[in-house]
Amino acid sequence: MERVELVVKERESAGSRTARRLRRDGVIPGVLYGSGKPATPIAIDPHALREAVSTGHGTHAVFDVVFKGQKTKHHAIIQELQLDRVKHLVTHVDLREVKLSEPIEADVGVSLEGTAPGAKAGGLLETVIHQIRIKALPGDIPEHLVLEIGHLELGQVARVSELVVPEGVTVLSDPDEAVVTVIPPRGATEEEEAEEAAAAAEGEEPAEPELVGKGREAGEEEEA
Repeated sequence: MERVELVVKERESAGSRTARRLRRDGVIPGVLYGSGKPATPIAIDPHALREAVSTGHGTHAVFDVVFKGQKTKHHAIIQELQLDRVKHLVTHVDLREVKLSEPIEADVGVSLEGTAPGAKAGGLLETVIHQIRIKALPGDIPEHLVLEIGHLELGQVARVSELVVPEGVTVLSDPDEAVVTVIPPRGATEEEEAEEAAAAAEGEEPAEPELVGKGREAGEEEEA
């Protein structure tokens, strides 16, 4: 797979003050680290980052990071993106240099396919976990793992073991962990409980009437 080039600029200084100045100038501060090398403060043009991510198969792609004015390529992945969720802007990027021949661990998302019958019946489809821990070569890290939910009825669960895992990828998350569940509507649950209570009541034997007053002792004769 052809890798996308991402040009960055080395920063002369690090620190929050420098980072704030870069953001005011419309530049994203970041750092490149890994492969036993010291961390290098970098600055990235937002447009270059967006273009690299959009053409490089997402945030889990391996990029050829090149420092401006140099030719050496550093194979790196996006380890972390810090976001300003109000302004919808990237505020910091951690790039991790990797060796293409050595497996790495990563967290990937889940893509749901199909429509759960339980959801059509009024149930609430709830995602329990959003990230799956995997291990693979840097070039084999998928953007997400697929989970088929077209069989889920009310109250049923789809687990990590049901994920579609590409060749070369090992899932590290607990296979028994729930990923998605279909929660029955509240009214349906209350109705089932009422029906169960009624069925239980019908199966009970009628209680014997309680005697009121003092009973006759043995040997006592019945009054005329």
